[in-house]
Amino acid sequence: MRPRTYSDEGFVLARRTYGEADRILSVYSQNHGRLSLMAKGVRKMASRKRGHIEVFNLIRFSAAHGRGIDILTEAEISENYSGVRHDLKKVALAYFFMEVVGRTTRENEKHQELFDLIKIYLARLKGELRLKSLRKSFIKDVLATQGFWPAGLPLPNPDEKLQEVTERYLGTLRVGKQLVS
Repeated sequence: MRPRTYSDEGFVLARRTYGEADRILSVYSQNHGRLSLMAKGVRKMASRKRGHIEVFNLIRFSAAHGRGIDILTEAEISENYSGVRHDLKKVALAYFFMEVVGRTTRENEKHQELFDLIKIYLARLKGELRLKSLRKSFIKDVLATQGFWPAGLPLPNPDEKLQEVTERYLGTLRVGKQLVS
């Protein structure tokens, strides 16, 4: 029997409003893969979790298994990548990174290499000036890590291959291309 609660560390990939005071988070965690978590009451002004669950924050969290969706019980920032948050182009690229991971992974599918890759690329993004090459490199590495592209083989058009893998157009791709081209 699985334990009722669990703790982990993960990146907030996306969040969406649910009801009057709640949010549903998509988190890519180190030990559990991509998770959907309900953050109850987080939109209230008095919520202590409110500032911790921003997109592309690395958080330590605790959750409880729910009937349909797990419930986020605690959240604390491990790394907020403040060096990235001061530059609009870098923020757009960080959002793009999170959308790529969200679209190419499946729920509860653990992949330690991918988690480490996200950490490396967000750290590189702080000081990187060549954002276009970093974006293309990230796509290639994510696709190679997950087995969608052979590792070490050059990828001529990463955006096209990514769209083929995800079978949809990424919203942040358009914004990312305009800002970092």
